[in-house]
Amino acid sequence: MHAEVFENIRLCRFELPIAVETMAAAYYRVESGKVVLIHTEVPSEFSGQGIASRLAQGTFDLLRKTGRKAILKCPFMSWFVEKHPEYADVVDG
Repeated sequence: MHAEVFENIRLCRFELPIAVETMAAAYYRVESGKVVLIHTEVPSEFSGQGIASRLAQGTFDLLRKTGRKAILKCPFMSWFVEKHPEYADVVDG
């Protein structure tokens, strides 16, 4: 799997293609110009393969590249940043 994370603005989520018509997704809403990450979802048949971590990394890379800040309401995203402090500059609050 060599897919890249991309933003689906219409659905308010960052997506990582996993298989044909199958995505992992990090859902968000925008508040005061910040991206509030609220839920991360990986289909259960793909759990334990590091997909959520790849999704998180790609999400934070995109946010950094576009100069946006994230507010973490999703437990997985909070855990990921705790384990990967190199993304702390992308987090606001």
